[in-house]
Amino acid sequence: MQCNFYSAIAEIPATTWNDLFDSENPFVQHAFLLALEASGCVSPATGWHAQHMVLTDAGRPMAVLPLYAKNHSYGEFVFDWGWAEAYQRHGLDYYPKLLTAIPFSPVAGPRVGVRPGADTGVVFEALLSALHQLAASHEYSSWHLLFPGQRLQSALLNMREEGAFLRREAVQFHWFNHGYATFDDFLATLRSSRRKNLKRERRMVAEQGVTVERTPGAQISDAEWEGFYQCYMSTYRKRSGHAGYLNRVFFDQLRAAMPEKLMLVVARREGEIVASSLFLHDSKQLYGRYWGALQDVSCLHFEACFYQGIEFCIERGLQKFDPGTQGEHKLMRGFEPVKSASYHWIADHRFRAAIADFLSHEKRSTDRYQEQAAVFLPYKRSAD
Repeated sequence: MQCNFYSAIAEIPATTWNDLFDSENPFVQHAFLLALEASGCVSPATGWHAQHMVLTDAGRPMAVLPLYAKNHSYGEFVFDWGWAEAYQRHGLDYYPKLLTAIPFSPVAGPRVGVRPGADTGVVFEALLSALHQLAASHEYSSWHLLFPGQRLQSALLNMREEGAFLRREAVQFHWFNHGYATFDDFLATLRSSRRKNLKRERRMVAEQGVTVERTPGAQISDAEWEGFYQCYMSTYRKRSGHAGYLNRVFFDQLRAAMPEKLMLVVARREGEIVASSLFLHDSKQLYGRYWGALQDVSCLHFEACFYQGIEFCIERGLQKFDPGTQGEHKLMRGFEPVKSASYHWIADHRFRAAIADFLSHEKRSTDRYQEQAAVFLPYKRSAD
């Protein structure tokens, strides 16, 4: 098998990429990654050097892998700044490193697209061999695989080099649809005090003169789209002092290329847009990704980012809702603590051992955190 590397996703035919991934997950679609690169959000100028891999057998594409060489750790949501500092203290370079992830998107999903019927073990071995050669020839310190789906995780565990991959765990908060027919069905599973609080939060939004609506991607108006982007930029400026990692060109390309994957929540007061939240989805899962507000409205974030998403999942029969990383406040609103995973290959065996020791201690803390977080879930207990 032969492995080729491409410095832009546009160099790989969309049909090849999408056919090999064979997934409706919106974040691995060629169009999503193309929007990131064509807009300049993901580019050498922003520290993302595309090295996308295509594995072929007798000229026939067998597998594809999104891959970036990076000289920083921004936009990843798996924090390894401490590792970089440790390298620096020892006079070594942690950057550049290799990364397989969806930029700015801490959502689990497929990370390798493999031709149906191919021997996945052979394919993964070939990909990893090519990665090792690339790392050696360019002196990359490491390769990091963020938020892979279960299929790839299982394959890594079964491979001969199992010990070479360090698994890192974290906790996210996801909502699960247990066959609810209505939002009230979901509320009925909550303890009385929490059910009252959720109803109160939704009521408070209306009492402040704010109306909230959901719009499918193909029906989003230009005015709503403009309002969303203004909200997004405003909130980013308040939090970070800049307009956000993602620019208007990216969002416009996303809207044009994959409207069937989008859902927009718009909040209005006296006819004017005051907040908005953009979601992506497939037929099984909803992903809350981008939020912003022009005015401070009590409880509006919960309504626009959580409760509207839950209602959408119930209406569409979606199984799971990932509202975005972090945030213990999600617990009391029905989002359960679940593990996320990343895998790390460290070239230097000395640092590999040190990082492995760190991760073993971190895992114990993560396990305790997940267990303690579950205590705050609002659901009725069996004895209730």
